Amino acid sequence: MSIARAAEILRAGGLVVFPTETVYGLGADAANPHAVARIYEAKGRPQFNPLIAHVPGLAEAETHAELPENARKLAAAFWPGPFTIVARRRAESSVAELACAGLATIALRAPSHPMARELLAAFGGPIVAPSANRSGHVSATTAQHAAKDLGGRVDLVLDGGPCEIGLESTIVAVADDGGVTLLRPGAISRAEIEALVGPIESAHSGAIQAPGMMESHYAPRAQLRLDADEARPGEAYLSFGAAPPIGGETLSATGDLVEAAANLYAALRALDATGAAVIAVAPIPGEGLGEAIRDRLSRAAAPR
Repeated sequence: MSIARAAEILRAGGLVVFPTETVYGLGADAANPHAVARIYEAKGRPQFNPLIAHVPGLAEAETHAELPENARKLAAAFWPGPFTIVARRRAESSVAELACAGLATIALRAPSHPMARELLAAFGGPIVAPSANRSGHVSATTAQHAAKDLGGRVDLVLDGGPCEIGLESTIVAVADDGGVTLLRPGAISRAEIEALVGPIESAHSGAIQAPGMMESHYAPRAQLRLDADEARPGEAYLSFGAAPPIGGETLSATGDLVEAAANLYAALRALDATGAAVIAVAPIPGEGLGEAIRDRLSRAAAPR
């Protein structure tokens, strides 16, 4: 299916699944509140959970948000790429208020995946796109994952192959005074951000300010048991830094965090398909990209 056809569907208020470098997104015309509502319906997503609006770059982002100097500095460094900025929404922004979940802020990202950028160019406006899966479930890193999860709820699925990164974007909030808060860890690490803007805050539990902040999220059907050195009888095992055991999966046999991030959701889906009631997960280091992997795993393991 062509990019041109996908753009036509978006303009008509339809839903299109498309690849990004992080995970597959479920896209709609950000300016069409009825199309945005279809996203919430298709995903079974709570409407208090905001969506990310995807744009080509900084110039387009500034038509939707009031970006302090630190926000512009971060965008210049990390866009296009796996990085989302939450800032004060401009009153004149065309992005539907429903996509912002009634907040005074807006979440913006410029993806780097060639197909996502082609779609943005062909459509000519912002595209809101949460991960292409049922709300709270494991995110989709292939077109097949997305199609299996969403079925007939979407109008078109664009297949761009497996996602390179495999974890959702890093999200930061930038306050009017330039203060930066890490809302969700991702491929852009805390250290990389602090190298540009100095020390940053961590998000506190409470009100949801951005996608991916619900306590229970990214969850397979099975329960997760974290920091497990081995599987107990009847459990499936997700290893790290070792070959997979019989009937198990490994995030990375060599302990490579980049490989682990790319494999995380596909491995969880594969183990979930075994029918095991519990997936035991090996310890994952907490530095760098490991912070993001542990964040996703802790949310997947949270009470539902």
